[in-house]
Amino acid sequence: MTTLKRPVRPRRVHYPESDGKPMGETDLHRDLMPDLIFALKWFLSSTIAYVAGNLFIYYEEGNPRAVVAPDVFVIMGVPQRRRQIFQTWKEGGRVPDVVIEITSKRTQKDDRERKPAIYAALGVPGYFIFDPNGDYLDPQLQGFRLVNGMYERMQTFPLRSDALNLELRQEDSILRLYNSQTGERLPTSDEEVLARRAAEAARLAAERELLAETQARLAAEAHAAKLEARAAKLEAEVARLRAALAKRAKSSTEPQAPEEA
Repeated sequence: MTTLKRPVRPRRVHYPESDGKPMGETDLHRDLMPDLIFALKWFLSSTIAYVAGNLFIYYEEGNPRAVVAPDVFVIMGVPQRRRQIFQTWKEGGRVPDVVIEITSKRTQKDDRERKPAIYAALGVPGYFIFDPNGDYLDPQLQGFRLVNGMYERMQTFPLRSDALNLELRQEDSILRLYNSQTGERLPTSDEEVLARRAAEAARLAAERELLAETQARLAAEAHAAKLEARAAKLEAEVARLRAALAKRAKSSTEPQAPEEA
């Protein structure tokens, strides 16, 4: 008697979306990450690139432990869309081109040891780490470039991301990004809102000025037309008076007929 074997179903692997840990330890940490993500999205808006942060990147199919969650990262050549997790094998094997970590008391050991080792193994070309309070790093902002599979610390300032053509600069306890070609500082979301409001206010002021100029011109034209009409009326009256005077003068010079006896 032949026994039929039931087909073995492939094991379904669960890839969690979160580890339940907080995104940042302080307001400053929580503000820096979205500010950097916004600035990078703003800068790369016309480029095919995926910008995100605090998102699980799974880099080994079937192994949910092979995961890392950068604070901020950019993957060039991958379209920007909402993702719950990033699985490299479903994205053409792409990995981050740039990673930025905002280190803290809870994460500083991970940011200096475990994560850089993973990023180097994955082939992430540029790794940057920033200590906003200056508690763990000296200098507070450090950058590393991948050379022959290992990270070498950048020695020149400002630090530069070759993949993005951006400069990273520390301004007090804030990390700001600058366009390497133009020197323009990339805006935060708050700065972009203020710039939009300022541009809108300038546009409205220009429209009000144009309206005032138009109204003044129309009023001047109307006044000029009124004066012209009045002048024409006066000229017609003068012409009439001149004609009347000429008629009277002519009648006074004509000979009178003799009276009959």
